[in-house]
Amino acid sequence: MSKPALKTGHVALNVTDLDRSIAFYEALFAFDVLARSKDERAWALLGNEGVLSIALWQQSDGEFPTALPGLHHLSFEVADVAAVRAAEQTLKGLGVEFAYDGIVAHGEGAPSGGVFFNDPDGVRLEIYATTGVDGHPAPVPDAPTCGFF
Repeated sequence: MSKPALKTGHVALNVTDLDRSIAFYEALFAFDVLARSKDERAWALLGNEGVLSIALWQQSDGEFPTALPGLHHLSFEVADVAAVRAAEQTLKGLGVEFAYDGIVAHGEGAPSGGVFFNDPDGVRLEIYATTGVDGHPAPVPDAPTCGFF
C-alpha cells in the first residue's frame, strides 16, 4: 500500500481582535483578505492569488497558552535570507519583540535559520530560509532554536 501524499493546507488561528490580526498578517505577508464574515461571526480568510493560507477566527480571549498541549509554533519558509531580513524589518516596524536577537541559525553550524517572534495573540511564529544562515549564531546549544527556549 502506498503512502498518501500529504501537503499542509491552510492554518486556522483563534484570535482576540480580528481587525488587529488581519492588519498584522497583511503587513507581514502582503496577504489579501479573500473572504470575511458579514454577520456576528467574526472570521477572515487570508491568502494570495486566491489561495488560502490563514483563516482567522475571533472566538478567543487572553493569550496563546504555550504551557498547554497543542500548537508549539507556526513556521513560514521564505525564498532566501534577504526575505527573512525584509520580514524582520517589517516586524520591527510593527513593534514586535523577538525571541532572539536578529537572524539565528536553527542549530550550531546549520545553514538554515531565521527570526522567531509572537503574533499579537502570543502565537509563536518563525520565518526562515533553508540556506544562507551559515555563520549566524545558534542561541541555544545542543537544541533546535525553534524550541523558543
